[in-house]
Amino acid sequence: MTLNEFNIKNILQAIGGWRLAAGNWLLATGFFLLVLSSCSEKVSPTDVLKEKPSLFPDYVGVTIPATIAPLNFKVKAEYTAIDAVIKGRNNQVIHLQDAKEICIPVSKWTKMLSGSKGDSLQITVSIKQHDKWKQYAPFAMYVSTTPIDYGLVYRLIAPGYEVYSKMGIYQRNLSNFDQSPIVENTLIPGSCVNCHSFRQSNTKDMSFHIRGKKGGTALISNGKMNLLNTKTDKTMSNFVYPFWHPSGNYIAYSVNNTHQVFHEAAGKRVEVGDAASDVVVYDIKNNQAISCNLLMQDSIFETFPSFSADGRTLYFCRAAHKKMPAEFNEVRYNLCSISFNPDNGTFGDRIDTLFNAVALQKSVTFPRPSPDGKYIMFTLIDYGNFSIWHKEADLYLLDLKTKSTRRIDEVNSDDTESYHSWSSNSRWFVFSSRRMDGLYTRPFIAYLDENGKAGKPFLLPQKDTEYYDRLLFSFNIPEFVNEKVDVNIPELEKLLESPLKKVTFKQ
Repeated sequence: MTLNEFNIKNILQAIGGWRLAAGNWLLATGFFLLVLSSCSEKVSPTDVLKEKPSLFPDYVGVTIPATIAPLNFKVKAEYTAIDAVIKGRNNQVIHLQDAKEICIPVSKWTKMLSGSKGDSLQITVSIKQHDKWKQYAPFAMYVSTTPIDYGLVYRLIAPGYEVYSKMGIYQRNLSNFDQSPIVENTLIPGSCVNCHSFRQSNTKDMSFHIRGKKGGTALISNGKMNLLNTKTDKTMSNFVYPFWHPSGNYIAYSVNNTHQVFHEAAGKRVEVGDAASDVVVYDIKNNQAISCNLLMQDSIFETFPSFSADGRTLYFCRAAHKKMPAEFNEVRYNLCSISFNPDNGTFGDRIDTLFNAVALQKSVTFPRPSPDGKYIMFTLIDYGNFSIWHKEADLYLLDLKTKSTRRIDEVNSDDTESYHSWSSNSRWFVFSSRRMDGLYTRPFIAYLDENGKAGKPFLLPQKDTEYYDRLLFSFNIPEFVNEKVDVNIPELEKLLESPLKKVTFKQ
């Protein structure tokens, strides 16, 4: 619509009876044109295409929970305007138009998802090129009736190797774009905060490490906080990789002598491996680390422990000892298990191999049992245990009933898929992937149906579609939580200035 100066002046005078002085004329004109530019232009496409749009993020055909934040997007093409019509059940329609991206209002989106559970949204996207509109074929997003947890907790860390810059553990409300810090390393400058863990998404039971001169392992059990010195006379290091027992009475940890080496070969950056490692279980009530000879053998590497859904089996990764770092690419881990009695904190007398990765010249990392006891999801790589730096890393699913294992082709890419965790109802999982640029890990969420089939994964939505392009931090250890995490920072600061609670060892 084109308005000349005379028409604009007459309209303004008619509406408000204004008498504009010459000095105010440009200001008034500019304001009115801004209002006009916010109006949607009628789309009359000259080209109606058969193909669906190529979006960023790629939300075409995804399955989403009914409480997820708006899936804002743009088209991967050159254009001067973008238009989207989103149709839900019961004739609900959201029509948006912008010069750059489609940003969906949270309130309208929330209402549409709530009214479309068990059905699909139909989205039609058009873009304007050379003053003509091009309309893509419609695509769908399926809105699941299966709920997802309240939020995600993750660490944001720069991809450095030797020096810690600013980092922290943060939480994100999945129903909107609210992100807030839980604890940052500015609490103790130069420190590292890492390895956060929850008891099946329960925020009242939490563990995380603060590595540094005044650091320790922060333990929150039933809402009460302690700061632990976890190095004992019988263990090689402080506690490292954690996993909570479903009862809340124990936490399984590895203890590791970890080193990193740098590659000279192109395409590879760094390798992280253990010169030695064992598995222990921390008894919270008795403040004791407990273990057995089978989990503390010098000739074996044991790491990445996790408990079964019923709490009576301890899973872990196990490899034959190799000389490190000379034989780093010969270290391969199997997925193993040992029975555990939570009534008295004792272990079985036999180790079973659940998945023989060594026979396939592969290595298992990050075994994560589903809370419903049906599956174990793990990452498979060519060698070693630090899959975050392995481009070949893929996610696999072990069916605990049939003992069958398959690669989850529905979610894997040609780049790194690594750390992963389950929602509390075992129907959603989140995993870290480097598929976007090969450098930064980003969180992707996928649905798992009742038959163990995964849906197309979707990138954690952000308000601004250029958020990930600008973010110079990786998402590390994404974990679901059932409510907002509340760590009492003043209390933690007091504990950091006090003597740490010393853990004892019992074997």
